[in-house]
Amino acid sequence: MLQPRINIILIIGLLVASAVQSFAQTVPPKEDKAKLIAVLKSDATHKEKADACRQLAIIGTKDAIAPLAELLADEKLSHMARYALEPIPDPAVDEALRDALGKLKGRPLVGVIGSIGVRCDARAVRPLTKMLQESDAEVAQAAARALGRIANQRATRALQRALRDAPGANRLAICEGLFRCAEAHAVQGRREVAIEVYDQLRTLKEPHQVRGGALRGAILARGKDGVALLREHLRSDDYILFSAACQTALELPGAEVTEALTAELNNLPADNQILVIQTLGKRGDAAASSVLFAAARGGAKPVRIAAIKALGEIRGESGTAAGLQVLRDCSSVLVELLSDSDREISQTAQETVGSLPCQAWYDHALKMLDSGESARQLIAIELIGRRRITAPTSIAKLLEVAHDAEPKVRQAAIKMVGELGQPSDLPQVLDLLRGFKESQDLNAAEQAVAALCIRDENPQSYTSKLTALLAQARPQQKGTLLRILGVIGGTDALDAVRAAVNDANGDVGAAAVRVLCGWKTPDAAPDLLALAKTSPNSYQETAALRGYIGVIRDESLPTDKKLAMCKEAAALIRRNEEKKLLLGALATVPALEALSMAMEHLDDPATKNEACFAAVAISDKIVQQKPAQVSEALQKVMRATDNRDVRRRARTILNKAKEAAGK
Repeated sequence: MLQPRINIILIIGLLVASAVQSFAQTVPPKEDKAKLIAVLKSDATHKEKADACRQLAIIGTKDAIAPLAELLADEKLSHMARYALEPIPDPAVDEALRDALGKLKGRPLVGVIGSIGVRCDARAVRPLTKMLQESDAEVAQAAARALGRIANQRATRALQRALRDAPGANRLAICEGLFRCAEAHAVQGRREVAIEVYDQLRTLKEPHQVRGGALRGAILARGKDGVALLREHLRSDDYILFSAACQTALELPGAEVTEALTAELNNLPADNQILVIQTLGKRGDAAASSVLFAAARGGAKPVRIAAIKALGEIRGESGTAAGLQVLRDCSSVLVELLSDSDREISQTAQETVGSLPCQAWYDHALKMLDSGESARQLIAIELIGRRRITAPTSIAKLLEVAHDAEPKVRQAAIKMVGELGQPSDLPQVLDLLRGFKESQDLNAAEQAVAALCIRDENPQSYTSKLTALLAQARPQQKGTLLRILGVIGGTDALDAVRAAVNDANGDVGAAAVRVLCGWKTPDAAPDLLALAKTSPNSYQETAALRGYIGVIRDESLPTDKKLAMCKEAAALIRRNEEKKLLLGALATVPALEALSMAMEHLDDPATKNEACFAAVAISDKIVQQKPAQVSEALQKVMRATDNRDVRRRARTILNKAKEAAGK
């Protein structure tokens, strides 16, 4: 198993970024300064003094420095005093902070050292350098970080010397300070000093993030000359430095960097090859495409997969003919790999080619549809579907393939027309349907026709076309058309389904019954009731009864109609399954008689739970009109059920019943 990728987290960005405190507050008037200073000198509470410090951070001047400096030794107020001192531009602040270095210990001292670093006081380098040797690790580490903020030549040299003999606990803080120094020197044009610091840090044995970060800095600080150092570490046996080199390559532009990444690719271990390939992909340099083509076509499987994915990231110059050609070349290789014998390779190629801009692979997809090779045709159909290509040329080509292709391809093409096409494509799909005999072809056409009809603002406008076709269709096609009519719905569609129930062909009649039993609107109720009463087929009888009960839930039905239908259904029910369905329908009927019907099933263990649910639901709807009857029913429900939710709802409704009865 290949070793996990080591993601070098270069800490430089975090080290050179400082947190800026901000408080949403109103700017105090300058004349309040004297009052605020007086608060600091008084016996005011901790909060009052802290608030005064916060405001002096905005309007404080030289005369606030001394009283603020007096608070630096206060464990509770030292932080707020420094918060107020740091923004005051007067050099007396630096004097006060330096003076405090010789007087404080512990956390207040650490805080003052931090403030000196924030203010970048160059005159504090000497005392801070001495503090690098402090036995208190927090103090020594704070001094190292502060020197890193000051970042002048003396601070840099002090940290370099300290690093040689520093105890392990302090080394990371000193390295942090040196990183700050090197960054500052590089920004200010002193590249030689920055390079010296980075080179010192990258020779350390540990920690790894320092070595990696130092290599990054050493390469970047050298500018164009850094490519040689990059190349050297791309051949390194040290995976930490190799990985850092790859990371750094992402920050360096130019063909030389791409050439450095690709030069030794074939000589690297598989893990290293993968990281280089991923780096090339993220750089997106078209110059790397030929190397990636070769890696994608052969070699270790994980390397091939990485190269295939990287090809999806290669981009030429946007908006140019050359840029488009790069994309087409990548697409050509990926299309070639779609037929690879290794399924994981072919699947990765398929996913990657689908991520490219459409113009890069669309022509390939059309050619694949024309190839006559079913595997390639299926892939092309999936690509077109994944990217939702609705262009007329795509739909026309899919319809063409659907006429004469191998069954799986034909069915996939028809389904895709249903997904991507428009209602205007319906006549051609219906022509296809007329010629189909096999059930799988008919099922595919059914999905497509139904989808195209539903996509229209008025699906029922297609009913006449479907019913006309129904009259001419073969028996196996009629079932398909009847199911489509069931999806569309409407009076004319129902009439056609109703008529087909008595078709001379038994299979057609059975299909019509199934469609009728799934009808969603109440206009099918009389037919369903008749079937439930008279059908000689027990399966159809049960299905019709269930369909009839389902229609009762329709919200458009008035209460009296719902209640009458529940009674009709109740007289026909012989099994517990249908009783439970009826109780669910009763729950939608806001009538006392519906409550009485539900309560009749309370003592039957098979239907008790459903009866309790129904009784509670009905009671909630009629509690204001029939509080006494609801109260009586729910008390029985409370005794019958052990369902906590039902009991809780019943109690709530009982309270409503009591209130309603008392009015």
